[in-house]
Amino acid sequence: MADSNFIDYVKIFCASGNGGAGSTHLRREKYIPKGGPDGGDGGRGGHIILRANPQFWTLIHLKYRKHIKAEHGAAGSGQLCKGKNGEDIYLDVPVGTVAKDAETGEILFELLEPGEEKILVKGGRGGLGNNNFKSATNQTPRYAQPGEPGTEGWFILELKVLADVGLVGFPNAGKSTLLSTVSAAKPKIANYPFTTLEPNLGIVSYYDDKSFVMADIPGIIEGAHLGKGIGLRFLRHIERNSILLFLIPADSDDIAKEYGILLNELKEYNPELLVKNRILAVSKSDMLDEKMKSEMEASLPEGVPHIFFSSMTGENIKQLKDMLWETLHDENK
Repeated sequence: MADSNFIDYVKIFCASGNGGAGSTHLRREKYIPKGGPDGGDGGRGGHIILRANPQFWTLIHLKYRKHIKAEHGAAGSGQLCKGKNGEDIYLDVPVGTVAKDAETGEILFELLEPGEEKILVKGGRGGLGNNNFKSATNQTPRYAQPGEPGTEGWFILELKVLADVGLVGFPNAGKSTLLSTVSAAKPKIANYPFTTLEPNLGIVSYYDDKSFVMADIPGIIEGAHLGKGIGLRFLRHIERNSILLFLIPADSDDIAKEYGILLNELKEYNPELLVKNRILAVSKSDMLDEKMKSEMEASLPEGVPHIFFSSMTGENIKQLKDMLWETLHDENK
């Protein structure tokens, strides 16, 4: 994976800025030798803010930027002058990024909308100047607040691909071929397992300038939820898909068994994935005649819509797109 530009996991150290100290200045002018307190407040320390940028699709730009520190706030000064706030640091990340506390694993927030901003680390508040503490009984306070220290820590940023349809299947099931057939995406395709080593997104055109996004998720193998193969690394991308399109090739020894294994891997990883709409698509069906399809249908899993298709000949590609669109439309009502 060293040559891949797709990075969906980074661990970074972030430190916000300290707040500036409040001023203890007393007003001193030519004709006002003993003026009252006029110390200004300190400035706020800089925040570190994550911003969802739809132009980004990977976290590679943060892979080698391990330590990020924001600017400190400036101290207050006389004449009630407030110290300058520390400059905030904005980190652009792809839509679908999840921020976690690296120590506890707690999910802090997710960025799901383009342009959405969330503060990852808050800057320290500036201290109050002595002007805030004057009173009838204490007209010349000679003290002020120090600024609050910033916060720091290690954080994990994970990317979960946002797509309407996620392709689920074992390696070499024909997922990449389907994506290249129905969209302009050009994933790497070859006749051996694990050709796809990173998720690929494609925009599938539909009628009247309508479209939906399809994601080719790298192949899952049995035991992926335990960390076997490369499935565990990419299972999280399926969490954001509205529909799961299970692809099983027509030359499979037992389609129902393969479907059950795939379903179990999703269940073991996250049971909530089973709530999503599912469609079973039998790929490479150009090698089947109608009689074979009829015999095969009797053994397919019950309660799951299914379709036979071929990316090579274009068989039922239009019908598959219709099924996906109708399912998306029904789900969004």
